[in-house]
Amino acid sequence: MSFDAASFRPEHFLWELANGVGTVTLNRPERKNPLTFESYAELRDTFRALTDARDVKVLIIRGAGGNFCSGGDVHEIIGPLTGMDDAGLLEFTTMTGDLVKAIRACPQPIIAAVEGVCAGAGAILAMASDIRFASPHAKAAFLFTRVGLSGADMGACAILPRIIGHGRAAELLFTGRAMSADEGLAWGFWNRVVEDVQAEANALALQLACGPTFAHTMTKRQLDAEWHVPIDQAITMEAEAQAVCMRTHDFHRAYEAFAAKRKPEFQGD
Repeated sequence: MSFDAASFRPEHFLWELANGVGTVTLNRPERKNPLTFESYAELRDTFRALTDARDVKVLIIRGAGGNFCSGGDVHEIIGPLTGMDDAGLLEFTTMTGDLVKAIRACPQPIIAAVEGVCAGAGAILAMASDIRFASPHAKAAFLFTRVGLSGADMGACAILPRIIGHGRAAELLFTGRAMSADEGLAWGFWNRVVEDVQAEANALALQLACGPTFAHTMTKRQLDAEWHVPIDQAITMEAEAQAVCMRTHDFHRAYEAFAAKRKPEFQGD
């Protein structure tokens, strides 16, 4: 069954679609927007379904009430985990990892708009996004060691070093300390630190939504796929991907617009 983004009404977070931009808002502001078993699963299923949502060009992830996400709910997740058997624990950790896989496989560019607390699984959601904007008071913490767990959670040991480098990632994952907005900007975790992070995310999302969405999908796919291959193979993969894009109507529209000295109007095909 296809995903109807226009009529989608999730149970565990808010959803808005306007001008090709879909916005996921984590909406438990009284607790700084923690995740539960149910919200993990619904987010995973949503990002999987968005693969077929052609009317959604770009995605924004944000939190309500001045905070992004405080991670897994202490009482609704961490407490119950202490009583689970091995099979139950692996089922949970597989599900949380599947959320990151779904975010990475989702064809739309994803912008994380981060304010305030961005901790645990919240930091993972930001990390897994393609672009990250933060407010000056945002603090990201991969705090798994503080509850007796490893920093190897939901792909952090693979993805975070690629963003900020091995040594910086190792420090954050070993200590669980908060990374300030200034540190994150200097280290390349945040693309921008701005006062109005929501406006900044919306402006970029609208810009991208007006662009060649098929080409954006190809860019995202190659950014992920080329982690795993030698440079020569990556160049070959990009040649093949670009040749596919050159067969699109958007490529021809861009040429025709350039020749006519006007701005191209991309349609995503």
